[in-house]
Amino acid sequence: MPANSPHAPFTPAWSVPLSRRRWLQVTGGLSAAAGASWLPQLAACAQQTGVRPRSCILLWMSGGPSHIDLFDLKPEHENGGEFKPIDTAAPGVQICEHLPKLAEQARRLAIIRSMSTKEGDHARATHVMRTGYLPQGPIQYPALGSLLSKELISADCELPGYVSISPFIGLAPAAFGPGFLGPQYAPLIVGSSGPGQSDAALRVQNVESHPGTDAPQVDRRLSLLQGFEADFAAARPGLMVDSHRSAYASAVRMMRSEGIKAFDLDDEPAELRDRYGRNTFGQGCLLARRLVERGVPFVEVSFSGTEGALGWDTHQQNFPTLKTLCGTLDPAWATLMDDLGQRGLLDSTLVVWMGEFGRTPSINNNAGRDHFPAAWSTVLGGGGIRGGQALGKTSADGMTVAERPVTTADLLATVVQAVGLDPTKQNMSNVGRPIRLADPAARPIEEVLA
Repeated sequence: MPANSPHAPFTPAWSVPLSRRRWLQVTGGLSAAAGASWLPQLAACAQQTGVRPRSCILLWMSGGPSHIDLFDLKPEHENGGEFKPIDTAAPGVQICEHLPKLAEQARRLAIIRSMSTKEGDHARATHVMRTGYLPQGPIQYPALGSLLSKELISADCELPGYVSISPFIGLAPAAFGPGFLGPQYAPLIVGSSGPGQSDAALRVQNVESHPGTDAPQVDRRLSLLQGFEADFAAARPGLMVDSHRSAYASAVRMMRSEGIKAFDLDDEPAELRDRYGRNTFGQGCLLARRLVERGVPFVEVSFSGTEGALGWDTHQQNFPTLKTLCGTLDPAWATLMDDLGQRGLLDSTLVVWMGEFGRTPSINNNAGRDHFPAAWSTVLGGGGIRGGQALGKTSADGMTVAERPVTTADLLATVVQAVGLDPTKQNMSNVGRPIRLADPAARPIEEVLA
């Protein structure tokens, strides 16, 4: 039965991401003995086509960041809070005073101030924003990273097409998985969601051989395993077996590649690492740039908190928590944009900033803001985006969208189109129903597309 058969069997276990441990444990820590260099391949591809392959970096803010304090400030209204707006490099566009470095990058950014969604629950909203669909029925919808990496990855890429850095997947694991696309499109996960991780946490674990095992021994073991698998596959053909073998082959390829060096941040100048910020999110953004540079089409960096601020879910003490979070977000995001630009990667790399929803314009009795999906903000930048603008408008009190409402489907269709794909392209789901890359009702935001 072909891998994309609508009648292929489906296992719910595939709805969870393929962790780095699972990705690599099947290999038993085999050797990365030799491999072709990634750079000449990418250079050859660009030379042949004249176009560098498209990539996307998603900066995922777990918990729902307070948009009204970051990108849609209301200094003239009591809902505005204590933060002040500052001018940016884009005429007429103001953002939070605690994002000064990002303000300098505003010509590369399009702020969407008129997001309007319906889900105010963390798990359901996370699923909707990351897949485009509600978690309902038997269909296992793929995460955006799985969808885009399937379409964008080059046959020459030695690394997985979807890398997820420090995700917090506990509330909505299916929103981080490959869904009906199968495990070959699952993310390679590095790092965990907690703050204060060392650089070693951002490396792929268990990629070296056991002591005393040389390359010929590894080859013989692989050959033996392939023989066993061939017999098994002949007796039990289907999507499950094909996907497992494909994921296994990709893992071995990565282990033997030069591309695995992308995870060694010690190669970078100390000054540049300092600019990103010596924290998990900052170093994760640097790793994202290194992966994109090596042809990985989709990388997401989750920001779930830092020392002194446990996340964006600021029901209490919203303002001191945000100030601390901005101290990490601002240098990392701004340096990422600048670094991509200096290396000639920004025109081909879309950078998306979003969480699952915004926060209430009104301030609660705990000096916090609660969940608010009715009117909030996301930001797009880099490749495929017409920067230097703020699209849409909320009311004076921030409670409603006053101009140009944008739905989740619209936003994701815009992301798909910005990386050069057709939002109406379909994949066959596990129930035999074709599913488009973006919801059929979606309308890409033409005003922000370059």
